[in-house]
Amino acid sequence: MTQELTGDEVALRAHLTRARRIVVKVGSSSLASTQGGLNLDKLNLLVNSLAQRQFRGSEIVLVSSGAIAAGLEPLGFTKRPTDMAQQQAAASVGQGLLMSAYTTAFAEYGLHTAQVLITKEDLARKTSFDNALQTFGALTRLGVIPVVNENDTVATREIRLGDNDYLAALVAELVRADALILLSDVDGLYTAHPSEPDAQQISFVADLDHLEIDTATPGTSGVGSGGMATKVEAAKLAAGAGIPVGFARWDQVSELLSGEQVGTVFAASSKRLSRRHGWVAHASESRGRIIVDAGASRALTDTGASLLAAGVVRIDGFFVAGDSVEIVDSAGVVIARGAAGFDSDDLQHMIGQTSAEIHDSLGAHYSKPVVHRDDMVIS
Repeated sequence: MTQELTGDEVALRAHLTRARRIVVKVGSSSLASTQGGLNLDKLNLLVNSLAQRQFRGSEIVLVSSGAIAAGLEPLGFTKRPTDMAQQQAAASVGQGLLMSAYTTAFAEYGLHTAQVLITKEDLARKTSFDNALQTFGALTRLGVIPVVNENDTVATREIRLGDNDYLAALVAELVRADALILLSDVDGLYTAHPSEPDAQQISFVADLDHLEIDTATPGTSGVGSGGMATKVEAAKLAAGAGIPVGFARWDQVSELLSGEQVGTVFAASSKRLSRRHGWVAHASESRGRIIVDAGASRALTDTGASLLAAGVVRIDGFFVAGDSVEIVDSAGVVIARGAAGFDSDDLQHMIGQTSAEIHDSLGAHYSKPVVHRDDMVIS
């Protein structure tokens, strides 16, 4: 039975019809199987929908899983391997097949594609984060559709983002998307696994922090790495950054973007993080810890002040200026994350000193905040 739409849901679905910059993520299970490899019929139908939206004036960024899945059948695997080296071998074979299929399919509409492979390390460093931003900007201005995937060929367990739902949310935040669309082989979010008899589809989520559903049961396709839990987490990340999210079956993307009542839509936070704050909060990898005293902790959390050297008690780890660091209180609780204003070696000589003392002993350059409030996100 179709649920009656609230005013907020009507407004959100109408927003999707007007969204200009759209990040679309499609999962492995929607495009491939272990028995048949890539399903070109499905891929072509998806490309048709995205091409039509591009022609209407939107900028499409496609985050596509499927490299490993596409490489399974040519290599004779009957299921997704658990060994990292075999997964990377399958990704090496499958990524070329996947991009070839997308290039051919979009070319039918006169559209060009570009392969963008990303690892966690690429987004953790501010310089490579900025380079990625410039690349996406240049491609979309040229009318090229970026096809993004995690670089499974070289990523190790330690540097993997883990799932393309999370990657898609980070990309949406990076490019300042107007909407994030998560596509799967399931037609929306349910109160329990869709196979359960009492499971009910959820049409609209106004507040993800108060969402109570069962996401524990994994999918059964055998080719993907994600599930409902990763989609909810991705939706939380994007919505928290002010980006509305839609989740639907892969063949419902046109209807979802046309405002029809399909799938599930998630309301965005009323406050959108700046790109700088978004990097600090979500994309960056902490390189060290700065432990602060009680006074500094109160100043940061209660008044939004910058962190000064006078409030620093200890520094753990090695980092350089611009790296992301955790700011920790005396009880070991992370109270904020931010971009360090100095190298850790320099900070060791500044601990506990006032700005005036630092100015006199080290010079005017060193009297600025350890972490400026504009480069900080409170936990």
